[in-house]
Amino acid sequence: MSRASLLNQTISVLFSSFAIVFSAYGAVPEATISGPIAADKAGSGTLNTIYSASGINLDDGNYVEEEYFIEGRANRYSNPEMMNADILDGGHRYKTRLVVRRPEASSSFNGIVIVEWINVTGGPDKDIDWWLSGEHFIRNGYAYVVVSAQQMGIDTMKDWSSERYGSLDVTHDGMVAQDALSYDIFSAVGKAINRVGESSARGEVDILDGLKAEQIIATGHSQSASRLANYLNNIHPLEPVYDGMMVHGGGGRIRDDQDVKIFKIMSETDMPRRAATPQPNTNNFRQWEVAGTSHVGYRFEMEYSKVRLLREGLPLAQAELRDAGCAIPEYSRVPFHDAMNAAYEHLVAWIKDDVPPPVAEPLQVGKMFPELEFARDEMGNILGGIRLAEHAVPTARNTGLNNGSNRFCFLYGSHEPFEKDVLDDLYSSHEVYVNRVREVVEENLADGYILPYAAERTIRQAEASSVGN
Repeated sequence: MSRASLLNQTISVLFSSFAIVFSAYGAVPEATISGPIAADKAGSGTLNTIYSASGINLDDGNYVEEEYFIEGRANRYSNPEMMNADILDGGHRYKTRLVVRRPEASSSFNGIVIVEWINVTGGPDKDIDWWLSGEHFIRNGYAYVVVSAQQMGIDTMKDWSSERYGSLDVTHDGMVAQDALSYDIFSAVGKAINRVGESSARGEVDILDGLKAEQIIATGHSQSASRLANYLNNIHPLEPVYDGMMVHGGGGRIRDDQDVKIFKIMSETDMPRRAATPQPNTNNFRQWEVAGTSHVGYRFEMEYSKVRLLREGLPLAQAELRDAGCAIPEYSRVPFHDAMNAAYEHLVAWIKDDVPPPVAEPLQVGKMFPELEFARDEMGNILGGIRLAEHAVPTARNTGLNNGSNRFCFLYGSHEPFEKDVLDDLYSSHEVYVNRVREVVEENLADGYILPYAAERTIRQAEASSVGN
């Protein structure tokens, strides 16, 4: 054999060997789950409770909350623009935690599992989707799993309780930066959920204790939404795990050339950077924009307060809004979560029966240059978008905008109640006000932007108010 032939054969063998090794990393690597990890009762004030335990009462809904550890090895991926990723390398060790909230009785389970990519902006783990929609999940029998996929959240937990969380690490002992292992971690948790017809192997931990998923839906807010968008664009197509995605409060353009159904729901705060380059609705992508809502609104802030109180062993009755020190009063009162809960129900039907969600008008742009500005009414409230009754029949100026010395002021939006003389000019009587609220509520309900129980609550609140009296 000539030297050239020998060289070519050697190269061929090397490439073949490389391909075999590389293909071993092609699928999401298997992981091992341990638990549930023993914990003291949430609110006991010890450092052996579940970090970010639910501030929403689980006992009334007969729900169980448990924490598990998951460990394994993960790949690192390239990040091409709107294309499938390449695997850069694999075998990177990780260990992190997940929290499960599920119906205690299998008869109460609706077959849907929500998996949240937990948000770590500012440091602590924040399961924001649970804060916004946890009561809806309990009401309707969802199971919920939250995943700590990023090191910043883990570092905060370790600082809080090194004894409970000291073994956790998603950096392969500091060798992997920028949360590069987070994508396989998120996939591994989704794969650990048994679907209908599947069962855990002997000796493996079943995190849903016998419940079988008909659908598994991923979700994430803000920074987590951006991670989810990258995951959808680059990694998820390599081995699809999730049936649908609820992306909200962040994330750029998302590929819609895959079978997964993608629902994107945005507050007013989220749209100034995105309104100039809208992504059209398609058979696999839907976007809603909710007028007058803020990235961090009233419900978000109150539920976060409860979580912090619970962690410190203090009464939840002490929950209150933080004074963020912004230029104008913070936290829009327009209930973003009402539209988000409706979006979840549409997403479930979309996945199951291919029934497309309703289309919603975008927020109305007033001018594009030199800087984008939204159109507003004479009260300063934004035009266009999904217009819930709290916005369309206003008793305050609610916006997604704010500023101030606090670096997060721009996320908090604003809430400035109208003076009585303004309310009297708008509504000649209490009956007039209630009737206008009812008209908008009925229209939103018919359009599919809210659910019946939210409609009933909104009308009751209007009837109980003093507006127009």
